Amino acid sequence: MVMQFTSDNAARVHPAVWAAMQAADAPDAPYDGDGLSQRLDAAFSDLFGQPCVALWAATGTAANCLALSPMVPPHGGVVCHREAHIEMDEAGAPGFYLHGAKLMLADGEGAKITPEAIAAVIDPIRDDVHQVQPHAISITQASEYGRAYRPDEVAAIGTFAKSRGLKLHMDGARFANAVAHLGCSAAAVTCSAGVDALCFGFVKNGGMGAEAIVFFDESLADTVRYRRKRAGHLQSKGRFLAAQILCMLEGNLWLTNARAANGAAQEIAGACGARLLHPVEANEMFVTTTAQEREALRSQGFTFYDWGDDAARFVTSWCSEPGDVSALFRAISAL
Repeated sequence: MVMQFTSDNAARVHPAVWAAMQAADAPDAPYDGDGLSQRLDAAFSDLFGQPCVALWAATGTAANCLALSPMVPPHGGVVCHREAHIEMDEAGAPGFYLHGAKLMLADGEGAKITPEAIAAVIDPIRDDVHQVQPHAISITQASEYGRAYRPDEVAAIGTFAKSRGLKLHMDGARFANAVAHLGCSAAAVTCSAGVDALCFGFVKNGGMGAEAIVFFDESLADTVRYRRKRAGHLQSKGRFLAAQILCMLEGNLWLTNARAANGAAQEIAGACGARLLHPVEANEMFVTTTAQEREALRSQGFTFYDWGDDAARFVTSWCSEPGDVSALFRAISAL
């Protein structure tokens, strides 16, 4: 019996999402001219409490890179944490989509960055043509170590970005998990805090293959419409992506699913004690283990990623089975 804690990407598609896609299976305008895609702006404007423009994309990598593309010229740079997904796990896609723009790496505890860490990267840069100039900042919510940026932390970065003439992008692959943990509004950690564009993740949270790029700076969106097509990401039957997103927004299914995933993670974290490398603020746990302990867990049917030589990463999802969660709790407790 396999008990899945490798990634929330491995989770099932939520039944309501399948139903929404089935309901969308009727003739409609192609690309993003269909009725469902046309509803996205209003749906996200309602959620965030201000006008915004929303475009779908099939993958998080495409969403992140397309969102950044109008912010940064080919000769510019994006400041991000050195362990950010756009640096570590997107195979150079930002450089490809941004036509050579550079990622400028900052440090920070828990894979989070601060205005001070950003300043440490960009302040030494001379204002001349011989050095890459920063144009944007990218933060990940929740971070690569499952840490949530609080509203005041995002606002501090937003204020800093504005003072330096930089755009602020948020990679929200696990945005729902962060908001569920914080108990705040979606706006409090985005548009109200100075974020210009958010990549709102749905695939990890019950979606099948749809992410939303939400532009709070609406002037950025028109450029991305063209670049999405040029990049081969303007799907001809876009209504099936829009259907997934609208389904997740309606009734706050995105938040319900995230709370379920976070709750499972908190239960397992209760067995980890001092083994936890980072506070559990979303649905990921980084747990100190030996190679022998990891082998013992795998022999019991648990799947997960090694995290270096002395740790394991466990990820829960909206559909983590309660029995599997309890079994992992007992197994870690017994190590």
